Order: sequence, then structure tokens, then C-alpha cells
Amino acid sequence: MKNKIIIVCCLLLLLTGCGNSNYILNEDKQIVKYDVTGQMLQKNILCLPEKDGELYKIYEQYNDQLNYSIDKLPSCDNYKISSNESSGLWELIFVKPLAYLILKLGYLVKNMGISVILIGLAIRLILLPFSIKSSKQSQNMQKAQPEIEKIERKYRNRTDNDSLMAKSQETMLVYKKYKINPIMGCLVSFLQLPLFFAFLQAIYRTPVIYEQSLLGFQLGTTPMVGIKAGNYMYLLLLVLIGVSTYFSFKQTMSNTAGQSEDMVKQMKIMLYVMLFVIVYASLNLPTALAFYWITTYAFIAVQNIIFGLFNKDKKSKKIIKAKIKN
Repeated sequence: MKNKIIIVCCLLLLLTGCGNSNYILNEDKQIVKYDVTGQMLQKNILCLPEKDGELYKIYEQYNDQLNYSIDKLPSCDNYKISSNESSGLWELIFVKPLAYLILKLGYLVKNMGISVILIGLAIRLILLPFSIKSSKQSQNMQKAQPEIEKIERKYRNRTDNDSLMAKSQETMLVYKKYKINPIMGCLVSFLQLPLFFAFLQAIYRTPVIYEQSLLGFQLGTTPMVGIKAGNYMYLLLLVLIGVSTYFSFKQTMSNTAGQSEDMVKQMKIMLYVMLFVIVYASLNLPTALAFYWITTYAFIAVQNIIFGLFNKDKKSKKIIKAKIKN
């Protein structure tokens, strides 16, 4: 749960802009937006939008602010990871490869929105082995919870170094007994965090995505702009984001065995606060990212349901075996 809070905080940090250094500014030093989508236009775009289009003309107007001049940028259908220099390892390892995959697959399936969805699913499949291990860690943690609580009670109010050392050693012995690796529990979150922000940057920096649509939703349009324009279908996106996020987080809420009532209440409050923050933040994010978010968290929700059914089946088999033995 704490790792998901980190994602939300970083999401909000991005939405605040953290300064205007990456965005094109007009004469009044205001960030230039593409009126059709509400998209804030960045200086460090990776490739050109469709020529002779309205978006191309805007970039042409502010050519002097771009990191790379229009005549040096490749068209998006000719974009390569090696196109232009990378500003750092983050861009080289995460952003440019993701942008390349989105573009190449998008031109192959003839829709950038479908490309974003397929790549989101592919990422979840790649992370699946880590998710399975994380789920096993969660089960083992529940089994170990009574012994960990016993250690907590034993060393309550004892803050001397010897007691803290003994408490740490006993806790590690319990972890070893139940094959718990504390790092594994948060590994998936740490892996998906850079991927999420790389996806966000890849979309922001690939203007051709803004110009395409999927299921009637323009990929660059933010739900806020869509709703203001009278297209209330964008509300459906917000609902789907909320529902998929809720059911993906619900698994965390179900793993509260051995925890106090106060802790369970706090987790519930945190869940609803996070849902509000995520849905609110999504109002100002491009629809392409909304499709990625919905796909990813719907996958996680289904994955958690399958894990839950599998674990129940294993428990039932153990109970049946125990009864047969008796």
C-alpha cells in the first residue's frame, strides 16, 4: 500500500509541472497548450507530428524553443531509438525504447491506442513472475504474523540497543522460517513505477499520439477538456479508472490478517483517499495514459482474483488431506 502511495505522490508532483523548463512558453511565459486536446506541449519531443496539421504548425511557430529543430527531428513513422542524442540514461533506457515500441506497434496495428493497451498488457505479463512471488510472500507473511506480533509484544517499550538487536534477529529468524524476503514484497511496485512515468513521458513527447483516437476518444485529450467540450463519455473513462484501481487495491485490503482494527480502518481510509486522488489526477492526463492505466489495473484485479481462487483451492486441499489423515 505504501508503494502505491509513492506512485500517487509522484503522479501529483508531475501534474504540478515542477517548473516550466520542459514546456514551450508563449510571449506571456505561459505554457502553450494544444487547444484540441488540452495537452501541454513539450520542448523535447522525440519525433514530428503529421505535416501540415495544426499541431505541426504550432511546433513550427515555436521551433526556436525545441530541443531539436524541426528539420533535425525524424517523422514518427521513421523514429528510431538512436534518433537524436539522449539527454541521460533515463531517456535512453526507458523513454525512447517505450516510445519506439508504441510507434512501431501502433503503425503495425494502425492505431496508437491499441498499441498502448497491448504494450501495457505485455508489461504486466513480463512482471507476472514477480507478482506471483509477491503473492506468495504475502501469504507467508500472513502465516508469520502471529509470531511477529509475539515478538513485538515481547520487546514493547524496550528501546536499548541490545533489545533492538535481539528483536531484529528474532524477526529475521521468523522471516527465514517462512521464507519471507521483505524486498520481494515491494519489488513489483518499484519495477512498475519507472515504467509508468516512462510511459507518461513517451506519450507526452510523441505528438502523433495526440492526433489519433480509439473508441471515439482522442488519445491526447484529457478527460477535463473532453467533458468541458460536452463529450460526457470521458466520464466513463474516469469511472473505469476508479473501478479498476479499486479492485486491484482490494487484494491489499484483504491481506489484513492479524492486524489491529485501527490499522484496518486506516488502510480503508487510505484506499478511498487514494482513489479520489488518482481519479482527480486522471482528469488532466491524456486519454492514451488512461487506457494504459485501465488495462494495467484491470489485469492486476483479474490476476488477484485468480491468485485468491488458487490459494483457496490449495487451502481446501490441505483441509481435506488433514481430515483424511484423521
